[in-house]
Amino acid sequence: MNFQYWEPQIEKMPRSELEALQLQKLRQEIGYALATPFYRERLGTVGIKNPDDIKTLADLRRIPFTTKNDLRDGFPYGFLSIPKEEVVRLHASSGTTGTPTTIYFSSDDLKRWTNNMARCIFGTGCTKHDVFQNMISYGLFTGGLGLHQGGEAVGMLVIPSGSGNTARQFKLMQDFGTTVVHATPSFLLHVEAKMREVGVKRESLVIKRAFAGAEPYSEDTRRRIESLLNIDVYNSYGLSEMNGPSVAFECQCKNGMHIWEDAYIAEIIDPETLEPVKEGEIGELVLTILCREATPVLRYRSRDLTGFYTEPCPCGRTHRRLRRITGRSDDMLIINGVNVFPSQIEEVIMGMKEVGNNYLIVVEKEGALDRLTVKTEVGPDIFTDDSRPLNALKERIRETLQVSISISPRVELHESGSLPVSEGKAVRVQDKRPKDV
Repeated sequence: MNFQYWEPQIEKMPRSELEALQLQKLRQEIGYALATPFYRERLGTVGIKNPDDIKTLADLRRIPFTTKNDLRDGFPYGFLSIPKEEVVRLHASSGTTGTPTTIYFSSDDLKRWTNNMARCIFGTGCTKHDVFQNMISYGLFTGGLGLHQGGEAVGMLVIPSGSGNTARQFKLMQDFGTTVVHATPSFLLHVEAKMREVGVKRESLVIKRAFAGAEPYSEDTRRRIESLLNIDVYNSYGLSEMNGPSVAFECQCKNGMHIWEDAYIAEIIDPETLEPVKEGEIGELVLTILCREATPVLRYRSRDLTGFYTEPCPCGRTHRRLRRITGRSDDMLIINGVNVFPSQIEEVIMGMKEVGNNYLIVVEKEGALDRLTVKTEVGPDIFTDDSRPLNALKERIRETLQVSISISPRVELHESGSLPVSEGKAVRVQDKRPKDV
């Protein structure tokens, strides 16, 4: 196999040089962090008052962990380390309380992010001769613009088609000769099913590769997509707090995601003891960003469970590889690539006086896509011969939830006392999706 490298001098850098570069960038990032109210206080408690207090990479462990709640508590500008006039973009993700975690970018930050994203894309074998259809959400979500700007840097023709509207996606693929797509794995399965439904022939498409991300999926799912669509599927990993996509990406070997260690320091810890796990063991991924000045984030607890591969990759890259994300250490649901917390749904439901005290969240598979159903009890006076009040309440709940969680759920209203009641801790979530093995 002929491997291609966007920045061979960095991607194949000897480990000793790579770690020296990490230390240099960590000190720089500490300098940015000390300019924020949050880290000035947090680092001061452990005796770090200037970048030179970091002597070795091992000193990173002196720094307390940063959590999503910390970022929310610092909303909106508590983690901003440069003057607001120097910020050129922000991205945000929602959280359990509705308060977003907001990340700011300077012009140089965007250039670094774009370069890392190009490194990911080019490493899968893409070139300027490809046509790239980005079938994922744009906006505050980092996935759309992240892959878009990386594709442009590689020189590909980028089609910002966004998510949904499968019929239009097919038309774009056929009209412009799309060779590469980016989508959630569930949407890629949906695309294949829809092709059969509407009669689109595979031979009318020239797709060769797909980037699948935003939700965990098994190796069996990857193989199914590759077989059904006759393409190569590449796994990716990112999170909004770390620039979204570009944290880790598979190379042409497709045997683990290279985490770009000149841009991030990765640790794997036991989520219970918070101590490092043994090399190769599964634990919670903790990340420190080394490529952003506007919003430094140190030792961020991702809650994602993974581990490192211990053997080197045949491609020759020296950056370590992450295993597939096997789950999370908290209760977050990932529904068609969107992060949803049950408490977000509870907040909406319990804020409506017409709704009772009992509710149930059900997640199922319908074809290749996830389906979210919210069942809630209401008073008996709404169940009358006139269905208009019932339908109006269902629609109001659905619209309010869609604003909160970015998903339009199915809403069912039930008579008081009709939903199951648990003795002890209530069971609010039924995730009926097949478990990957």
